[in-house]
Amino acid sequence: MKLTIKKRKNITRDIKQATFISIVILMIFLLVASNEITHYKVAITTQPLNGCLITDSLPCTDTSKKTISEPFLPDPKLNAQQRFLSVIASRLPTIPQSGTYEYILLRAYGAVFVNQDIGIKLPQKNIFANEQETQEFQDSLTMSHVDGTKDCYLQKSAADALNKARIQQQIPLKSGYGSGDCTRTFNTNLRFWYKYANNQILAKVQQGKETKILGLVAPPGTSQHLWGLAIDLRVSTKEQRKALNQNGWFQTVQHDVPHWTYMGLSEENLPLFGFNKQIVQGITYWITPL
Repeated sequence: MKLTIKKRKNITRDIKQATFISIVILMIFLLVASNEITHYKVAITTQPLNGCLITDSLPCTDTSKKTISEPFLPDPKLNAQQRFLSVIASRLPTIPQSGTYEYILLRAYGAVFVNQDIGIKLPQKNIFANEQETQEFQDSLTMSHVDGTKDCYLQKSAADALNKARIQQQIPLKSGYGSGDCTRTFNTNLRFWYKYANNQILAKVQQGKETKILGLVAPPGTSQHLWGLAIDLRVSTKEQRKALNQNGWFQTVQHDVPHWTYMGLSEENLPLFGFNKQIVQGITYWITPL
């Protein structure tokens, strides 16, 4: 008789536990259905079991790792060149060999490859062969309009950062309005090249015998403007430069005064990535250490 009563008590307890669990599951379901629990909260709840889940609106967090929005900082024990290359190795499938045409272009225009902004897309190489190849890459980008312009578009993160800087300070485009200052087609890049140079100069650049021209115009298929991460501006004051720097925009092509590159980094972090600070005629350039 005592055994039977004990069994009944166990059965009653099990029923209560099952009922309680069912009620909890039902409450969670109702809350999710009514949007009381967001996807981000669910991700945080399940994170210990399923790993870090990324959402569109909030950074991925993990108690054992840095947030995804924080920059990857190279080993400070490495020299400047090694730090720079260690970062871009995760961006470029193949690092060009020293002395090659690709390496020369990486030295001149490769600053963007350290960009840590998860919202941007980088090319898999630093030379596009033709208009079709350029267009295929540009079609894969998320682009956004630069406020106050006619037809100036950049990759969204770059445009957002520029728009913030232009809220702080009035910063006009070089031309004052147009697409030629922003993301360019291959043919526009080609047209600009032949405005200032020719095939003979291109051959010398490819052989490493001429580099000064790279501070004036980019060879066909090599401009940062093709990637939606550069813009030409008319900047004349310290306040304008400060606003741009605070929003991740820097001058990275020496002697190309109007040219600004979206780096997505703070100025204090640039030396950590190996960049050399060079001041030429009062203008601060951040040059790759190659």
